[in-house]
Amino acid sequence: MEVNQNESLAALQELIEVVAKLRSPDGGCPWDLAQTPQTLTPYVIEEAYEVVDAIKSGDKEAIAEELGDLLLQVVLQAQIASEFGQFSLQEVAQGISQKLIRRHPHVFGDVSVTSIDEVRQNWEQIKAAEKGEPSSEEQKLSAKLSRYGRTLPPLTAAMKISQKAAAVGFEWENIDGVWDKFHEELGEFQQALAEETPARQQAELGDLLFTVIQLARWHHLDPSEALQGTNQRFVQRLQKMEAVFNRPLSDYSLDELETLWQQAKAQLAQE
Repeated sequence: MEVNQNESLAALQELIEVVAKLRSPDGGCPWDLAQTPQTLTPYVIEEAYEVVDAIKSGDKEAIAEELGDLLLQVVLQAQIASEFGQFSLQEVAQGISQKLIRRHPHVFGDVSVTSIDEVRQNWEQIKAAEKGEPSSEEQKLSAKLSRYGRTLPPLTAAMKISQKAAAVGFEWENIDGVWDKFHEELGEFQQALAEETPARQQAELGDLLFTVIQLARWHHLDPSEALQGTNQRFVQRLQKMEAVFNRPLSDYSLDELETLWQQAKAQLAQE
């Protein structure tokens, strides 16, 4: 598909103007006017996940639509920031362009590279220099892991943290040790549920989930994909059940629902 740069810029300008109108105190949308960077944060995450889901589906129209929804979040954040004199969408775009130029000296400068690994190493070194931090090799492990915990979804962060810790030797000798830890954490969680405060229960649940992720890592499984698959299967089975319902869901007994659940599970397995 041939891209007309002028038309692309015109379309982006139209989006900027639409968002500015939605945020205008004079005839704008009450919902949009009530939003803040903080209230929009869940939508940024949601739209990013929907983009990923669309890409996985391979549906080009869905991908384009979801990318549009994600772009809206970028423009909205920049619009709100500009209203408070913080930064503009122009500064956002200029900033990422300049960053890409700095971090690709093999494209925009005279640096030579022979592999993707060299590109990655250069990127990390330049990034560290920009932030006034030690290089990736010099940085303390705790600083790296702290960043993962702040910036990644919890399941992904837990996997990344444990992988990096294991790489420097902070690891069980064998899978038996991981299973022992799982049973230990399960017992502590059960005890917390029976005797401890909600805060302690929450902490023990986190420890148990972290250990489950270690089991996944040892068996080369992706916990995020595993949970996503379970979510999808649950919904698919419920859809099968709803297809044969002749009264509201709440009118069925637990035994009836279990029977329908097993039937749906078997039907989906055959399909």
